[in-house]
Amino acid sequence: MKKRSSLLFCLLLIFLSSLFCGGCSEKNEEMLPSSLSSAITKTQSSLPEETPSVSLRNTVYEPLLPIQSMESTEENEVVLLDFSNSSKGYIMVDYHGTADKIKLQIKIPDSTTYSYPLKAGRIRSFPLPGGDGIYQITVLEHAYDDLYAVAFSKELSVTLEDEFLPFLYPNQFSWYDHTCKALSMGIQLSEKSSNDLEYLEQVYQWVISNISYDNEKAESVTAEYVPDVDDTLTTKKGICFDYASLMVAMLRSQNIPTKLEVGYSGQVYHAWISVYLTELGWVDGIIEFDGKSWTLMDPTLASNNDKKAVGKYVGDGSNYTVKYHY
Repeated sequence: MKKRSSLLFCLLLIFLSSLFCGGCSEKNEEMLPSSLSSAITKTQSSLPEETPSVSLRNTVYEPLLPIQSMESTEENEVVLLDFSNSSKGYIMVDYHGTADKIKLQIKIPDSTTYSYPLKAGRIRSFPLPGGDGIYQITVLEHAYDDLYAVAFSKELSVTLEDEFLPFLYPNQFSWYDHTCKALSMGIQLSEKSSNDLEYLEQVYQWVISNISYDNEKAESVTAEYVPDVDDTLTTKKGICFDYASLMVAMLRSQNIPTKLEVGYSGQVYHAWISVYLTELGWVDGIIEFDGKSWTLMDPTLASNNDKKAVGKYVGDGSNYTVKYHY
């Protein structure tokens, strides 16, 4: 299985937002990847004969959701860190100071630093995507010009209960709870799917058929922008990061580990998704199955462009270089 990501999206919140928004909206008359129907047929045909072909996947009605346990915390006058569930792959941060701009930085065990915008009075969960090891949690307050001051810092030693847990909970970049419409849509699609691979295609086809690219929004988005999955679902419009966030919500809430990945597509900064399927492992830029490869999907491109060139662009995944996964 190649370590290349399957779903190209074009927005990084913190860095170079002007680059990828423009790149996403370009129209190419050659695009859209091939369907996964061949892969699904082969997956189903490989099941034991006694398995009914009409059986459905086990739809999830109670997804994993973060809990503010308050069993293990550290705080000062402006920041509360709840790390009670760090073994489940997430922390929760509450900022209640007065700075006009706040950033959360999480340095993972390999020394890569992840940055997130924070908002006062809104507690959110943040993933611990680097596996077991030492994490450095830092909250920065805007001081003046482009300078920030450290408001809080904490070192955590993390041992995960399961390597997939960081990619099964909502976080700030794809936030949902029991009231989220995206979860209801996921349930509807799951109830018509025979396995995870078919559910993955159902989600993909629904997104490219119902969500259109919002060029006006792309021109005005700021570095502090955080997607709202229900807004994307309701308006049926979004920029690249909205596509990614919506699909993460629909997949994770159905117990399918999903990485929201950020890096380069060619020379342009982008965001995309990788999905873990029990039968196949991590599904990246292509699915390798029974000695054959199927181009997977790029919903942002596929909803706006021609099939042939999307498949050509996605290709074997060599256009993509991962820097972060959330």
